[in-house]
Amino acid sequence: MNTQEQIVNAIKKFDTIIIHRHQHPDPDAIGSQMGLANIIKASFPDKHVYSVGKQYKGFNWLGVVDEIADDVYKDALVMVLDTANQPRVDDSRYTTGKMMIKIDHHPNDDQFGDIMWVQPDASSTSELIYDLYAQSDDLKINAAAGRLLYAGIVGDTGRFKYPSTSPHTFAVAAQLAKLDFSTSDVNQIEDEIDLPLARLSAYVYQNIQILDSGAGYIVLTNQIMQDLKLGDESTSAVVPLPGKLKEIKNWAIFVQQKDGTYRVRLRSKGPVINEIAKQFGGGGHPLASGAVAKDDAEIKQVIAAISDAAANYKGDIV
Repeated sequence: MNTQEQIVNAIKKFDTIIIHRHQHPDPDAIGSQMGLANIIKASFPDKHVYSVGKQYKGFNWLGVVDEIADDVYKDALVMVLDTANQPRVDDSRYTTGKMMIKIDHHPNDDQFGDIMWVQPDASSTSELIYDLYAQSDDLKINAAAGRLLYAGIVGDTGRFKYPSTSPHTFAVAAQLAKLDFSTSDVNQIEDEIDLPLARLSAYVYQNIQILDSGAGYIVLTNQIMQDLKLGDESTSAVVPLPGKLKEIKNWAIFVQQKDGTYRVRLRSKGPVINEIAKQFGGGGHPLASGAVAKDDAEIKQVIAAISDAAANYKGDIV
């Protein structure tokens, strides 16, 4: 019995299933979470299926999370999706169920769960959820699930631009597009920005610092975000922007948090940056990672690290 079959058997066994994803979610985190919830509900209407975590207004178009009491976890199957390490799981109750399953496409550095299905070469966790459905005779998919999974794939591939996009990714997207939802509507929503975000985009391009090594960085303080009338969750849309500049090989966006520390978003067009992220309490993919900088001194250390990586990189730029 392979891992996917074990996962489906566990889903069939439990009457209550609670699905978690990572903090500060993106379309793949929510799309895979709520897409799987819709698949399970369509396949087993009598089961109690919940999607939990913090609700973000900007993602209301993908769905609304469930608020459940602690005792719902008793005898429940907990599924943690798109989350590389345990500190990033949204809602700490994920350990209080009867059984836990991890499904993810990040490097499996933090191994947790009774069953783990981790495929780092997959474009997204949403792609894996489709594969779970496609390889099982017990699961059914509907248009709602298809829309969510498609949104997750589009989000994590950067509109099919990133190197993780494979022929299989296109094949999955094509199968999802056959369902009764508008792919163009999803693409349009994911591409839209409001005026404050447009101003932040302009600020990033005007203030990005580009080093001789090819590394770039920008620091977004609480005061800057306040002046632009934006919150931390709004910064995800500008993370890819420095990558459009020919002069940049890799980059860091530092976003100050309420406690004064900085959330670090790391991206690259070639130099590996997830090992750098691990040095600063984070992790992720070789070309897309996150970390934390406690203060200005650590900001300088991160900048020095990505600059070294850029300077020493001899490969192709994607």
